[in-house]
Amino acid sequence: MSVLNDFRRLTRPQRHTFLAAFLGWTMDSLDFFLLVFCVKAIAVDFHTQPSAVLGAVFLTQAFRPVGAVLFGVLADRYGRRPVLMVNILSFSVIELACAFAPSLTVLLVLRALFGLAMGGEWGVGAALAFETLPREGRGAFSGILQEGYAMGSILAAGAFALFFHWMGWRGLFILGAMPALLVFYVQARVAESPVWLEGKKKRLTLHTGAVRPAERANLLAFLPTFLFLVLLMTAFMSFSHGTQDVYPTFLATQARLSPQIVGLIGVLYGFGSIAGGFVFGTLSEKWGRKRAIVTAALLAIPVIPLYAYGHSAVTLGIGAVLMQFMVQGAWGVVPAYLTELSPAPLRATAPGLAYQLGGLITSWNGKAQALAAERTGNYPAVLAITVIVVALSLAGLALVGREAKGQEMTAA
Repeated sequence: MSVLNDFRRLTRPQRHTFLAAFLGWTMDSLDFFLLVFCVKAIAVDFHTQPSAVLGAVFLTQAFRPVGAVLFGVLADRYGRRPVLMVNILSFSVIELACAFAPSLTVLLVLRALFGLAMGGEWGVGAALAFETLPREGRGAFSGILQEGYAMGSILAAGAFALFFHWMGWRGLFILGAMPALLVFYVQARVAESPVWLEGKKKRLTLHTGAVRPAERANLLAFLPTFLFLVLLMTAFMSFSHGTQDVYPTFLATQARLSPQIVGLIGVLYGFGSIAGGFVFGTLSEKWGRKRAIVTAALLAIPVIPLYAYGHSAVTLGIGAVLMQFMVQGAWGVVPAYLTELSPAPLRATAPGLAYQLGGLITSWNGKAQALAAERTGNYPAVLAITVIVVALSLAGLALVGREAKGQEMTAA
C-alpha cells in the first residue's frame, strides 16, 4: 500500500519518466534474452555447439562497459533524454540486423555492437529516473525499475514459446526490433532530468574552462567507492548471468524439455524475478540496502536442489521461480544503491560503467558454464557450484559496503 501511495504522489511528468526508463530497460532485456532462448536453434542452423553461440553473450557483456562510457558521457554532457532516445534506436536497429546474419561470425560481430547499445541504456535510464523521482519510496521504485530486466526475459520467453515454432529464431529477432517505437513516447511525453538542467545552469554560470580544484578533489575521493562498486557489480553479474544464461540450454538439452515448456518456465521465473525485485526493493526502505542484498543472496542457496536437481518440469519450474525471486530480489536494490553512491556530475556514467565493468569481468561466465557442462555432461553441478560461490561472495561484499539509503539527489 505504501508503494501505491508513493506512486500516486508522483506528478504526471514523473510517471512518464519512470515508465520510459522501465520500458527502455525492458526492451533492452528482451533483445538480449531472445538470443539466450534461441542458442540451441542458432547452433543447429550454423552447425556448431551451443558453447560457440554463447560466445555472443560473452561479446555482448565485454562491449557493454564501452557503451556505458560512451552513452554515459554523452548523457552527462548533452542530457539524459536525447541520449536515451539514440540508445533505444541503436539496440533496436542492431537487433533487426541480427535476423539477417549469414554466418555465426557476422552474428557475433553484431552482438558485440549490441553490447555497446545495451551498455548505455541502464545508466542513462536510471539517472533520468532517480534524478526526477522524489526521495520517498526510492527503494521500491528501484526494485520495479530493475525488474524491467525480468519483464524483458518474460517477453522473450513468451515469444519463444508462442512464435518460435513458426517463425524461427530469425523471425524472433525481427520482432525484437519493435522497441524502436518507444522513441516516439520518449519524444512526446518525457522531460529532461531537472537535476541535469540545474547542473547545466550552474555550469553556464560558473564555467571557467577547466575542472575546479574542489570538483577534482571530490571526483578523486569517489574513486575508492567506484572500485568497490565494480567489485560489487561483478558479484551481481555473476549471480544473475550465472543462474540465467545457460539455464534454458540446460532445460532443452539435459532435461529434454520442449521449447513450449522451456518458454513457459522462462515466463514463470520472470514473474518470480519481478516479485523478488519488488519485495526486496521495498524492504530495503526499512532494512537498508545492504541488509536486503545480503538476505536475498543467502536465501538463494537453499533453493539449489529444486533449481538444479529437480526431476520433473514442475520441480524445475518451482526451483527456477524461487531462484530468480532471490537473485532479482538482491538486484532490485541496485539502481537506487548505485545512483545514491554516485556524485551528480558522473551519475549517468559512473553507475552504468560500474554495472557494465562487472559484466565485462564475468563475460566469460555463460560460455565457461556451457563448456564445463558439455565436457562433464553435468549441468546441475555447474549451476549449483556457481550459485554457492557467487551468493556467498555477493553477501560478503555487501556487508563491507557503505549504506546510502535516502541520499539526496543534487546537481552539486
